Amino acid sequence: MRKRLVISLCCVLGNFYLSANAQEPLSNDSTIIDNSRLEVTGKDIRRDTVAETEKTVIIADSIITIGIPEFKPDSKKAVIYSAIFPGGGQIYNRKYWKLPIVYGGALGLTYAITWNGSRYSEYSQAYKDLVLGTGTSYLDFGVSQSDVDSNKQRYVDLFKKKKDFFRRNRDLAIIISVGVYALCMIDAYVDAQLYDFDMSPDLSMRIQPMIWMPTSYSKASFGVQWIINF
Repeated sequence: MRKRLVISLCCVLGNFYLSANAQEPLSNDSTIIDNSRLEVTGKDIRRDTVAETEKTVIIADSIITIGIPEFKPDSKKAVIYSAIFPGGGQIYNRKYWKLPIVYGGALGLTYAITWNGSRYSEYSQAYKDLVLGTGTSYLDFGVSQSDVDSNKQRYVDLFKKKKDFFRRNRDLAIIISVGVYALCMIDAYVDAQLYDFDMSPDLSMRIQPMIWMPTSYSKASFGVQWIINF
């Protein structure tokens, strides 16, 4: 009886030992599998995070690159462009509405210079021919030779007055052209300097009636006052 108990007890212990050894590899394998899954999952998470970070950096760089800087003209360049070509400074400052004024004035002055210059040349030649007797160009002005012979001094004075009149107008148009040319340069310079000047909406002037109350030195009076806000 005792032998049977000992044998059965040994069998039970042997089975328990074998079962314990059989379960250990399974637990190790499951641990390895779980660790590998965690590592793979961790790599995926890290890759996704890096990808999202790279996308964010790329978007930020693209925003900085696309941004257009604010235009601020240079006064020196504006003057140089206006000196090289009339209206060039206004184009550089983006004041296109001034171009019709500039070119309209330039065309008008050019016509005044050429027309007065041509008339001056005609009357000057007629005056020379009449005084020196080298030609008859004065007859082109509707003057007959008989009238000139009968009253030559009158026509000499007349042609001299016309010659001086058109020469004065031509010279005046040239002076005005130089002034307009300089004015275009000054305008381009001032526009470039005051391009970003902020005009405050509080800058205003109001006119309103005013009543002065009587004092010990004066009576009540009425008037108008100017109120300037700046």
